[in-house]
Amino acid sequence: MAILAVVAGGVFFWLHGNGKSTSAGNAATAKGGKSGAPAATPVVATQAQTGNIGVYVTGLGAVTPIYTVTVKSRVDGQLMSVHFKEGDLVNQGDPLIEIDPRPYEAVVVQATGQLVRDEALLANARVDLTRYITLVAQEAVPEQQLATQRALVTQYEGTVTNDQGLLDAAKLNVDYCHITSPITGIVGLRLVDPGNIVHATDSNGMIVITQIKPISVIFTISEDQLPAILQKTRAGQKLPVEAWDRDLKTKLASGTLSTIDNLIDQTTGTLKLRATFDNGNRSLFPNQFVNARLLQQEKTSVTLLASAAIQRNTNDTYVYLIKPDNTVTIRNIKVGTSEGDQSEITSGLSSGDKVVMTGVDKLQEGSKVAPTINGAK
Repeated sequence: MAILAVVAGGVFFWLHGNGKSTSAGNAATAKGGKSGAPAATPVVATQAQTGNIGVYVTGLGAVTPIYTVTVKSRVDGQLMSVHFKEGDLVNQGDPLIEIDPRPYEAVVVQATGQLVRDEALLANARVDLTRYITLVAQEAVPEQQLATQRALVTQYEGTVTNDQGLLDAAKLNVDYCHITSPITGIVGLRLVDPGNIVHATDSNGMIVITQIKPISVIFTISEDQLPAILQKTRAGQKLPVEAWDRDLKTKLASGTLSTIDNLIDQTTGTLKLRATFDNGNRSLFPNQFVNARLLQQEKTSVTLLASAAIQRNTNDTYVYLIKPDNTVTIRNIKVGTSEGDQSEITSGLSSGDKVVMTGVDKLQEGSKVAPTINGAK
């Protein structure tokens, strides 16, 4: 038994020692390969390229209709009917509301009758005036009677003119009973229902119509940004403006700068600008808050790099440049304009240079990498 125990112990220690040696060898092979050199670190790389980038001025704004009309009645009467549905798109001149016209049509009849009566009196007075002129020439009547007749003709002419004005006013009131759309736009919620009595003195309107095509965005910029914009507009350039949602993730519409306000707000140091948008797809809604991005300048043929590849510390801005032998070196760069996920590189890189975009936390000067180009298939 003692001999068997000694033999078993020797076999165990021999196997255990051989296993450690084998594991250590495998680990060394995995770490350094056959030659003992460090393994290449897998990274995702991107390539600098030549392109164009825009310099934008961004300001918070609100969608503002160019025209908003509150439709009110210009006569008193009962609202008989409406010819629209809430939210409809109406064109200028489309019928909207009917007010009972019968009282005003009766006034038209009265004014017409008064006009006919006074025109008849005027015609008779003119006939008498012609007769008196002949009689005065024959010295059959005194000249005073002729002068009186002339004054009477003038009086009737004034009466007829007054009657014609009253008739025109009465006809105008009849026209006011048939309310049409003053602009092309979207009808809001109806504020008065058929059957109600409306008055010309009512403070509230009956409906509100808002123009949405085209529509504008009023936004603010800093007064420090104004000189560059004024230089462009005074040269006759139309500056493009984009409307984005609150999160600056979705572009809603594209338009142009149309107006610059004439005053700077001294309390905030800002200035208001108006941009106009066609809004054909009605993506902009009145009073909606948006981010307006005004294209101040377009830089062409500059070196561009993905912003994710740019590294920063307290002193420098740099990238990990991949050399032809797939080792990396730290290269200091200068960044110009940044737009979206692209940045302009003013110095330090050339078009075609490859830099590490992800995986930089494992790298140092001279590290070996196995790069995969971002977006490569």
